[in-house]
Amino acid sequence: MSQDLYEMLGVARDADGDTIKKAYRRLARQLHPDVNPDPETQERFKEVSHAYEVLSDPQKRRQYDLGGDPFGGGQAGFGQGAGFSFTDIMDAFFGGQPGGAAGGRGPKPRMRRGQDALIRLDIELAEAAFGVTRELKVDTAVRCTTCNGDGAAPGSKPVTCETCHGQGEVAHVQRSFLGEIRTLRPCAACRGFGSIIPEPCRECSGDGRVRSRRNLTVKIPAGVDTGTRVQLTEQGEVGPGGGPAGDLYVEIKVARHPTFDRHGSDLHCTVSVPMTAAALGTTLTMPTLESDVENGADSGVETSFELEVKPGTQSGTETVLRGRGVPGLRGVGRGDLIVTTIVETPQRLDARQSELLKELAALRGEETPSGSIRAGGKAGVFGRIRDAFNPH
Repeated sequence: MSQDLYEMLGVARDADGDTIKKAYRRLARQLHPDVNPDPETQERFKEVSHAYEVLSDPQKRRQYDLGGDPFGGGQAGFGQGAGFSFTDIMDAFFGGQPGGAAGGRGPKPRMRRGQDALIRLDIELAEAAFGVTRELKVDTAVRCTTCNGDGAAPGSKPVTCETCHGQGEVAHVQRSFLGEIRTLRPCAACRGFGSIIPEPCRECSGDGRVRSRRNLTVKIPAGVDTGTRVQLTEQGEVGPGGGPAGDLYVEIKVARHPTFDRHGSDLHCTVSVPMTAAALGTTLTMPTLESDVENGADSGVETSFELEVKPGTQSGTETVLRGRGVPGLRGVGRGDLIVTTIVETPQRLDARQSELLKELAALRGEETPSGSIRAGGKAGVFGRIRDAFNPH
């Protein structure tokens, strides 16, 4: 092989290792037999692989630069003992980066980000609507204060692994018809970290973190609902080696309210009135959701309203109070409070009450009501009942 190895790879004689590796990968993607089966191209690929084997090895490169034989004898060709790196060829096709930035090569860090944590919090409807601040007890992994997260006992520190010399991986060479195929595997002695902790911290057993219960203050914004998650950044599990903590998510569950049902941002409630009150009309004092807020009345917030039941109110009539529902989660708008009136028909009448109702029916010409049936349309169940027993 008379051609200069640097020219063969297209690099300068003072090129560093990363430049040589990038040049080889670029050529390998073009010349590999799986990509281009032409015999001349295959021979070119062998030459390029041989050049890379020499120039990527500091000792062989030094011997070559001094004019010596880097193999100490006859020049070996590709497939005849040329110890090329199978890993480098794979990197050429799959985009690995020098030093293992993307290919997973090199020592793995002891310090890694922790996992996210999730807890569930039960709150009342008024707290969900208007927001609340709660104190939580959280049991998570925290950084070990004895070793400050590095996992080594006080007065000691991790040392470089003697097996892999800090690389976190060891080479395994296997001969094949292609020559010597070198693959890299995680070092079993240091588990791929590149260092060993000779004296682990007794408090955390070398993990750099311990379990601890702590108190957190969480502010629940107004407008949350069941299933809403509030994110607390870096309040989750501390990572191995004292790494940065993950996030803590507080999942909300809103308890059922004895008076109000929530539908999105609207509140619904039902009020029952006697038949006579519905016929004659009346006024009722109704609570709002603000009545559940502590010191709501003292803050000047209206905690009740007057519901006017007009004479002749039918069962199923809805009264809408604009803007008295649940505030929007992002502070935009507020839902409505919808009150449905149900007219109660008396089930047990004494003789006098029956006589009076009969007199009323006679005065209204309803002694023998004929009833009527009409299309339901969009009318609710109460509307259909009403229409069936009231003549046109």
